[in-house]
Amino acid sequence: MTPAVIQLAAEAAERQSAEVTDWGARIAWVVGLLVFIAFVYWLMRQGWKWRGALQSDLPELPAAPDGLPEHRLALTGRYHGSTTAGQWLDRIVAHGLGVRSRVELTLTDAGLDVVRPGATDFFVPAAQLRGARLDKGIAGKVLTEGGLLVVTWAHGDKLIDSGFRSDRAAEHAAWVEAINLMNQSITTEGAER
Repeated sequence: MTPAVIQLAAEAAERQSAEVTDWGARIAWVVGLLVFIAFVYWLMRQGWKWRGALQSDLPELPAAPDGLPEHRLALTGRYHGSTTAGQWLDRIVAHGLGVRSRVELTLTDAGLDVVRPGATDFFVPAAQLRGARLDKGIAGKVLTEGGLLVVTWAHGDKLIDSGFRSDRAAEHAAWVEAINLMNQSITTEGAER
């Protein structure tokens, strides 16, 4: 090797690069970001609680009566939430209706029994059922066209849409037909009186 190359190699070995990382600034940015994320989550929780307070006039959910008649239909799947009828983004959070969960639905002549492990169960009397349809979304959950069973029911002075998705989506059409026929027969009986 030539003396110039040896000298350049020695100079390169002696030089050290400047420190690139400013640990104080980096830690401050990370802490700031974590505080910001915590603040956003706190705001979301406050909004959820505020929405629940606004909907506190909604009556308690009815429980299933003892000795339900034999079921017409049953399904297991997911409960995706409830909204004000016709307003698929206006989620109802009062009484646990905004909590997504697994669900076991049972349709009887007495009404619709909604059993949700880990969340509030409720019962919709047959006289309160207003209809059912297939839809694609409810309260922030969007599925394929017809992938969601939406049941409309009355509770107090409010009409509510509740969204369900069966583990076997082919069952949805039978549910829509059964609930709409049940609603039609109840409406016809009421008109005859």
